[in-house]
Amino acid sequence: MALAFDEYGRPFIIIKEQEQKNRLRGLDAQKANISAGKAVARILRTSLGPKGMDKMLQSPDGDVTITNDGATILEQMDVDNQIAKLMVELSRSQDYEIGDGTTGVVVMAGALLEQAERLLERGIHPIRIAEGYEMASRIAVDHLEHISQKFEFSLTSIESLVQVCMTTLSSKIVNRCKRSLAEIAVKAVLAIADLERKDVNLDLIKVEGKVGGKLEDTELINGIIVDKDMSHPQMPKHIENAKIAILTCPFEPPKPKTKHKVDIDTVEKFQTLRLQEQKYFDDMVQKCKDVGATLVICQWGFDDEANHLLMHRNLPAVRWVGGVELELIAIATGGRIVPRFQELTPEKLGKAGLVREKSFGTTKERMLYIEQCANSRAVTIFIRGGNKMMIEETKRSLHDALCVARNLIRNNSIVYGGGSAEISSSIAVETAADRYPGVEQYAIRSFADALDAIPMALAENSGLPPIDTLTAVKSQQIKENNPYCGIDCNDVGTNDMREQNVFETLIGKQQQILLATQVVKMILKIDDVITPNEF
Repeated sequence: MALAFDEYGRPFIIIKEQEQKNRLRGLDAQKANISAGKAVARILRTSLGPKGMDKMLQSPDGDVTITNDGATILEQMDVDNQIAKLMVELSRSQDYEIGDGTTGVVVMAGALLEQAERLLERGIHPIRIAEGYEMASRIAVDHLEHISQKFEFSLTSIESLVQVCMTTLSSKIVNRCKRSLAEIAVKAVLAIADLERKDVNLDLIKVEGKVGGKLEDTELINGIIVDKDMSHPQMPKHIENAKIAILTCPFEPPKPKTKHKVDIDTVEKFQTLRLQEQKYFDDMVQKCKDVGATLVICQWGFDDEANHLLMHRNLPAVRWVGGVELELIAIATGGRIVPRFQELTPEKLGKAGLVREKSFGTTKERMLYIEQCANSRAVTIFIRGGNKMMIEETKRSLHDALCVARNLIRNNSIVYGGGSAEISSSIAVETAADRYPGVEQYAIRSFADALDAIPMALAENSGLPPIDTLTAVKSQQIKENNPYCGIDCNDVGTNDMREQNVFETLIGKQQQILLATQVVKMILKIDDVITPNEF
């Protein structure tokens, strides 16, 4: 227990049970923190770029995930160190805000920490390093704005949007189908986007998957797919001009709120009870028929008697449909969700041109397609694939592509990929460092060196000699005054990323630099780490 004494000689406790705590201070604490951050960055470094490797992660209950998405890898890793958890949060922030670039932001942060460690060993104060990094990040972000280009797109001209989404999908396991998947992602986003307000609500895009078929069979449905079938096998499987009643109330007699007990001592009483129950079902089905419904979609189940009655009255029904799906169906069909049978009216019915049940494979698994809806601002991307892991990875890849398309609608500025933007920013930061006479100049130069980490990782992962490749490209950029030269990862034969059509969003790149700098500054300012002893 650490004691100190006040001016009257009275002891007071500073740290309770100090002998049971581990404590790191000063340079040791900073080095330990930097080491933890670098370790996380090293894990993700090999996953960067079109030739990046995938990681296989096994959860405690045996589920296996194969992915190269930075946010997913860090999310599923059982990270114990607090600084490593900060890196996980960093990747998550990039994922929430931008949706893409989750690996790059961690690699960038790791490189900044590595450079900071060298400066600390030379005796430079961590606050001066943090201030230098802040200045350098502003220079880099402004330079990205300077070299960015705006491109125009419309509902009829989507090629430029598709090219940017293809760059995102190039590094994924699904890259052999990147053209078709990019087109699906762009069409889905444009279907739900409000181009006047530059607003996109990705919740209106439902991504559904079914094992079987091949990746090329993935399609965009202008409507909603529900992983359910008709509640009775003899109900119609094909309904045209459907009027849909969307119910969140159970299709059964009401239950009393209080506990009750019914004594039935004769056959007549039992028959009366059964008839009363039957009448409830009868009235409910009749109510649906009276308002003109030709299909009932219910959030809850209903028993076999109600099911049988619905089939006899020629009223197809679907049960146990999730709340999120009900909302999407209501948006797509222009219907209203009805919480009580008494409130069901013809105005609250949704309308769809076609509702059909489709079966897949030899197992006869069925799904319900609701198409030709009154409001097309809700769509479904239906993924096919050889196994569950492939479908899950395709979902993650499509999420990145959808986010990129959304970001471009919000801000249609792009920079060129392949590490060209980082190399150009590195040159700009290095040049600007001469204008700062203080110690910060060292930190600004170190920031410029850290920016080279991403192109070096791209070269390394593509099997190229990293230092030779980087110096050659940097020299080419300076000689030709061309900020679009990058790493030729796919061995196309040209370094000019304009010719290779490798684009990235400006806001995604800027966010990467700003977030990485922010986290590194936070880590550098920690000089005392107190942790409980494990024993």
